[in-house]
Amino acid sequence: MTESQLNGRSRSRVVHGPPALGIDVGGTGVKAAVVDTNSGELLSNRIRLKTPVPATPQAVAQTTREIVDRLAAEGPLPADLPVGCGLPGVVKEGRVLTVANIDQGWLAVSAEEVLGDALGRRVIAINDADAAGIAEMRLGAGRDRPGTVILLTIGTGIGSAVFRDGVLLPNTEFGHLEMDGYAAETEWSGVARDRRGLKWKEWAAGFNGYLARVESYLWPDLLILSGGVSKSLVKFEAYLETRAPVVPAHFLNTAGIVGAALWATGVGSLTGQQVRDVLSPS
Repeated sequence: MTESQLNGRSRSRVVHGPPALGIDVGGTGVKAAVVDTNSGELLSNRIRLKTPVPATPQAVAQTTREIVDRLAAEGPLPADLPVGCGLPGVVKEGRVLTVANIDQGWLAVSAEEVLGDALGRRVIAINDADAAGIAEMRLGAGRDRPGTVILLTIGTGIGSAVFRDGVLLPNTEFGHLEMDGYAAETEWSGVARDRRGLKWKEWAAGFNGYLARVESYLWPDLLILSGGVSKSLVKFEAYLETRAPVVPAHFLNTAGIVGAALWATGVGSLTGQQVRDVLSPS
């Protein structure tokens, strides 16, 4: 695929920003691509391989290595290319501290060391929902939105990313809120809907209860839905009942890749005003 095909514009009109490699480790798939950090556009094909079973750190690292090798076969990846990786759990200082949606072997493991050793590159790790949120707040559905914005990734589980005036509150993990004696994601994630055989209207009725709980705690000004379910928003948006407006993620299922790439460049950790200065320099 040519550069102009990837961007839908002629080569002469494309002004790319610094590239970075984004990796998204999910419950069913590991995905990666090279990202233009100014626009969020993918500068390579998005390559996806099934998440290994069991998804031990070593197995995921090997799968990630295979993906990056395929990307390198498309075109050279500079040795200093920033690399970010989103993982489904609390991540602090590169270490995975919760394992509700990932193999138990990841607990207390430095994802940055394991993946960095496999790739022979420095890797910066982040919670996967936080990565998706960064993509949407910097370049997507939440760009320039003040106040409290919450992104929910709805897929294998329910991940959350919370922003106040563009600044991330990391590792919120609101998918684990208790509802009727269960963690909310076990009943109302996308995978749970499939497992329980719920029609969209039935699922939305229960998901509304979860949204009401989140809204009662945080009173968001905007809700962004990401993950696999976001592609089907048209099928259930009429059934949603919220105080805040609900919109689909601009990057849909690639938000995690884009946000991980941004995080690796340091953009995701800036304050709201600093981000605006970086992305819209005078």
